[in-house]
Amino acid sequence: MEQKSKLFLQALKYSIPHLGKCIQKQHLNHCNFADHYYSRIKLKIYQQTKCPQNKPKISELARNIPSRSFSCKEFLPTKQENKKSLSENMDAFEKVRTKLETQPQEEYEIINAEVKHGGFVYYQEGCCLVRSKDEEDSDNYEVLFNLEELKLDQPFIDSIRVAPDEKYVAAKIRTEDSEASTCIVVKLSDQPLLEASFPNVSSFEWVKDEEEEDVLFYTFQRNLRCHDVYRATFGENKRNERFYTEKDPSYFVFLYLTKDSRFLTINIMNKTTSEVWLIDGLSPWDPPVLIQKRIHGVLYYVEHRDDELYILTNVGEPTEFKLMRTAADTPAIMNWDLFFTMKRNTKVVDLDMFKDHCVLFLKHSNLLYVNVIGLADDSVRSLKLPPWACGFIMDTNSDPKNCPFQLCSPIRPPKYYTYKFAEGKLFEETGHEDPITKTSRVLRLEAKSKDGKLVPMTVFHKTDSEDLQKKPLLVHVYGAYGMDLKMNFRPERRVLVDDGWILAYCHVRGGGELGLQWHADGRLTKKLHGLADLEACIKTLHGQGFSQPSLTALTAFSAGGVLVGALCNFNPDLLRAVTLEAPFLDVLNTMMDTTLPLTLEELEEWGNPSSDEKHKNYIKRYCPYQNIKPQHYPSVHITAYENDERVPLKGIVNYTEKLKEAIAEHAKNAGEGYQSPNIILDIQPGGNHVIEDSHKKITAQIKFLYEELGLDNTSVFENLKKYLKF
Repeated sequence: MEQKSKLFLQALKYSIPHLGKCIQKQHLNHCNFADHYYSRIKLKIYQQTKCPQNKPKISELARNIPSRSFSCKEFLPTKQENKKSLSENMDAFEKVRTKLETQPQEEYEIINAEVKHGGFVYYQEGCCLVRSKDEEDSDNYEVLFNLEELKLDQPFIDSIRVAPDEKYVAAKIRTEDSEASTCIVVKLSDQPLLEASFPNVSSFEWVKDEEEEDVLFYTFQRNLRCHDVYRATFGENKRNERFYTEKDPSYFVFLYLTKDSRFLTINIMNKTTSEVWLIDGLSPWDPPVLIQKRIHGVLYYVEHRDDELYILTNVGEPTEFKLMRTAADTPAIMNWDLFFTMKRNTKVVDLDMFKDHCVLFLKHSNLLYVNVIGLADDSVRSLKLPPWACGFIMDTNSDPKNCPFQLCSPIRPPKYYTYKFAEGKLFEETGHEDPITKTSRVLRLEAKSKDGKLVPMTVFHKTDSEDLQKKPLLVHVYGAYGMDLKMNFRPERRVLVDDGWILAYCHVRGGGELGLQWHADGRLTKKLHGLADLEACIKTLHGQGFSQPSLTALTAFSAGGVLVGALCNFNPDLLRAVTLEAPFLDVLNTMMDTTLPLTLEELEEWGNPSSDEKHKNYIKRYCPYQNIKPQHYPSVHITAYENDERVPLKGIVNYTEKLKEAIAEHAKNAGEGYQSPNIILDIQPGGNHVIEDSHKKITAQIKFLYEELGLDNTSVFENLKKYLKF
């Protein structure tokens, strides 16, 4: 994403870490904004006979801490004769479309953070931070900093910010096996120089003061908590001072620069409440201005245009998000005027602001929409997007005339779309069409839960599959923090569908697919709603002829482990196998341990069993660890990380040991010939929380599923080699 293209709502999505129970690059958050902090997916073409050493590998689609989406080098250069035929004034969308028409999409690669500023493109090349004048010529670049100087193991650039006048560039550096980060500041000159280095930076933004001096604001994160805001200057007037400290340990602080760079916002948030302060982008040394003092249960986020603040908030009835606005000099809540309301069962994915338009990216009844609001005449144009699409990827947006974005699904790589304001039309990329569109089907189904609630499901399977009841089924669930179930493109999911699997995504309560109320109906003392929803979804799938219990597997990561573990305790006969990654399995003991870094931030989601007996007794009813008993269980494969701060390894080990003991006790009474399930705990080194593209993890999980379901895995591993570099 270009320096000014902030993708408003998503800049806040991953700002609050969760108690080891959720990721999202794609992954943190209560309000469910789309994964703005995804590293951009770009299609990059590799001819198999050329440069085999550069064959692409899978990278993370969502980072665990804030990072921006950036524009990237989409493809290798087209042939010269094709370039000559391009019109010089062709816009960016047309260029991408032409590339797609002239080149096959053979491989997919995730490109690291990249930002355009002025006449340069800043990005990571190998182990270096570099910049280039021509994004098409990747061989002609200037090295700004060698990441190896930081003495880190396989570092990568998570996000980049360029100072307004391009005197400095700042970049946040991370490693795959840790959530710790380092922010470097490089002075841009004939000989680039490392000006400063700051540890444990979460969010950071540049502004320019009245003296034309660049000021870097950044937040400092300690033990997964982010409470301090600093500001720093460089050069002759070098200084670094703490600017703000949040005293309430249940809140998290995050910086966001409005798209027009007019204001830097300090966002102070917990799971249900937020407070925003404005720093004048023209006078950053002046005291900040409070928009509205925090009110319990009120969330709000701020953008700016033409001296007006546009505020996305849940204030008022119904308690779903609505768009309001007020003059920038009268920001208090009593001055907010209702501007646009959403339909029921609508989730706001993102918001982007333009000179004359506001664009809302929405999910309504499990389908994607784009609403384009004309700010001059208050007109609204609602565009229903293709039914195959399950998620947005927000694109670089420095062109005020166009709004580009990408659509994706778990089995289909991203596809470009551009809304052109002048023509009032949505344009779709043309050219090569992914064959998955003809070889697979996507279905939107509903299951009726115990209390009558209709729970949406998204199902994928091969078009030519016969007798679906005999096909393997992989069910996905999350159901926490108001986060959507992750449905970004994953090559291994594509391979499973190609091999005959049915994939089902169950959008249970506790998630955010149907708005804020959907989340509220699945948290605290309503957490069992999510379990009932999951059970209803699986029974509905079986009842409609999708697979059977002996061929059904269930998968989840992080907080999704709560519902999976609970289902294994209460209705294990629905499943044959389970795969979990960094699962949260001991809710009670974790939430009673206030020494853990994020326990206080999690009280709004799980409750406070230390001081509230009602919460304690309710958690005991569903907590996976607390409800293990001697009975038959499905086979379970757990991937855990040695130094994971969000889900401590100790709790996972205790769960595994207790589960094995219960299974052994059951086996004694089950009689001769009883086949005990396999319980596998795979402990990986490192301190990250969910490494989505780990080849070792992917192959281990798939091998486990095929063996437990008694399937031939020959073809699936051959197909995986197209995507994974073994």
